[in-house]
Amino acid sequence: MNDPLGDMLTRIRNAQLRGKSTTQTPASKLRKWVLEVLADEGYIRGFEETTGKDGHPAIDISLKYYEGTPVIRDLKRVSTPGRRVYMGVKDIPSVRQGLGVSIVSTPQGVMSDQAARSANIGGEVLCTVF
Repeated sequence: MNDPLGDMLTRIRNAQLRGKSTTQTPASKLRKWVLEVLADEGYIRGFEETTGKDGHPAIDISLKYYEGTPVIRDLKRVSTPGRRVYMGVKDIPSVRQGLGVSIVSTPQGVMSDQAARSANIGGEVLCTVF
């Protein structure tokens, strides 16, 4: 697999299109850090680390719905393995004029765009959520 984070985002997107309450993805540190930001921002109910059917570590993601519609309307990968996107603190994009969130990987960890601006650090823009 070339893009594990893109795979996780696609699994979330597909599960919400089917109306599933949970989905499972292979475990990794980066995926866990991104899920922590999504949970803190209120886009997912939560997640827990489990063991998959094949015996490898996995993460169960509990998706969040509001009146039958998914809370996550748009989930896009910005920085890909073939094209990394790095931005300074002044250049980090505002998603939907502040209604959405950019998830940024900084030297101090993975955080939301608002947290990166308040800490005055830039980094790699991983994805945007609205």
